[in-house]
Amino acid sequence: MKKQHSSRRAILVLESPWGLDASDANRTSVLPFIEGVGKFSGDVEVLHANFYDASSFKKALDCLVRARYENAILYVASHGSHDSIGDMKTNDLLFEIGEVSRGVNITGVLLGACLAGKNTSRMEVYTEGTNLRWCAGYSTSVVWLEGTLLDCAILAKMLYLDDDDFEDAELIVDALAEAIAPFSKSYGIGSRRGETRLDQSMEFVIQAKGQGKRAKSVTSEVFRGWSSKQIGISDE
Repeated sequence: MKKQHSSRRAILVLESPWGLDASDANRTSVLPFIEGVGKFSGDVEVLHANFYDASSFKKALDCLVRARYENAILYVASHGSHDSIGDMKTNDLLFEIGEVSRGVNITGVLLGACLAGKNTSRMEVYTEGTNLRWCAGYSTSVVWLEGTLLDCAILAKMLYLDDDDFEDAELIVDALAEAIAPFSKSYGIGSRRGETRLDQSMEFVIQAKGQGKRAKSVTSEVFRGWSSKQIGISDE
């Protein structure tokens, strides 16, 4: 019998076509960026599938969750709106992810889609009681390239957390803060003339491991951590 390949960690990418311009015939993809994160991080498997609607999302998710990892992160990359990601309702998408999170040990979900993180209460509800230890998303529109680079930084950092680390809420918050520390929190991440600051867009929810631990928004704590990691500049 052929020995099965195995990796300790994985990034599971579910991507919906972008169509960023009239000639974008499925040209644009986050995959090359995420493959770079995987190669940089070492023992990381990057799995990718496209989805187009609710039915194809479920089939794509099923394809990606057939192996168990010590730490797997699900990255959903798509256009988004207040209530949907791609052509799938955000509530349904988060429910499906939560349902399969234990089997493959999905520890975190990154919603790389405009407006997907606008409702933090929804993120808390669909994280609660699952295997998920963190969920992040944008509450506003996001420029594509800069948002993808920020997503890569978060994925790279959160891959390094071990099972025991997820018992410590402060450690999870600190890891998220360190991931975004290289980026200006006052940068205009919104796509319309850059009027939306990063610290007014990115939202974070965590659920530390352990009995009685509840899912909760930690956005303000993450950005306080961001501030603590900046080096002061003085005029010489």
